[in-house]
Amino acid sequence: MKRSEFIRNSLLTAGAITTGAGITNTFAAEKPSTAFGDKTFNLDYAPHQGMFENHAGKSFLDQIQFMYDKGFRSIEDNGYLNRPVEEQEKIGNLLSKLGMRMGVFVVDGGDNWKTSLTTGKKEFKDKFVETCKKSVEAAKRCNAKWLTVVPGFYERNLPYGNQFANVIDAMRAGAEVFEPHGLIMVLETLSDTPELFLQKTNETYAVCKAVKSPSCKILYDIYHMQRTEGDLIKTIDRCWDEIAYIQIGDNPGRKEPTTGEINYKNLFKHLHKKGYKGVMGMEHGNSKGGKEGELAVISAYRNEDNFL
Repeated sequence: MKRSEFIRNSLLTAGAITTGAGITNTFAAEKPSTAFGDKTFNLDYAPHQGMFENHAGKSFLDQIQFMYDKGFRSIEDNGYLNRPVEEQEKIGNLLSKLGMRMGVFVVDGGDNWKTSLTTGKKEFKDKFVETCKKSVEAAKRCNAKWLTVVPGFYERNLPYGNQFANVIDAMRAGAEVFEPHGLIMVLETLSDTPELFLQKTNETYAVCKAVKSPSCKILYDIYHMQRTEGDLIKTIDRCWDEIAYIQIGDNPGRKEPTTGEINYKNLFKHLHKKGYKGVMGMEHGNSKGGKEGELAVISAYRNEDNFL
């Protein structure tokens, strides 16, 4: 499942938010493991809208309540920036009430999935800065801390060094917007298409080192990095000082842990040992449909989180 599909799905379902009184715990008789129950996890895993809608219903607010009841303490919402302000406020208010964190939402002004910031053209940089400012206001409504940034595709008519410099210049401009508010843009290294400028962790690491800002860090997506470079634990350790956010998805298929080749229990144990306290975004689909598939997701996380 591509990031663009996640964002599109989020926008299509944004209208499903209702004010409702919350859901009843119909899941009580279907716990994935009596050994774990609904206690909080060792790491802070963050589901997204639609992941548990068969149990919780179409309302995103009810889904958030369900996530909380099952032990999750954060959410992700890639398309949050493009939701109406009223919906943003409802989400933020519920998260505050439950003591949950907002994970990333995407700084998306429409230029992420095309040739843009690598060109050095003023119109793209100006649009990026404008979107960063809009994102600051949205972040305040849900107490968000991290915001996903994708600098777009290669400009094939420019040497790599020039493109690299153009991206650094744009990221410095974004960091200047976010720094006063204590916000962190996390640059995501992706595997969806060879046209993306950032495809390996060392490249994103170099950008962050050049920008030299606490507001410019790495979003390490385990699924994407398994596809483009592998050697996950060593790469995480090598770039650890610039990694601020982590996302999850097994490979192949981009579904929940245990459905592919990645040893998530080892990875989770390693991250816990390193003292990672950030959000772990569940940016993947469910391997099975319906309530059965939702139970499978929770069971997978209970099993892989059992590393202590």
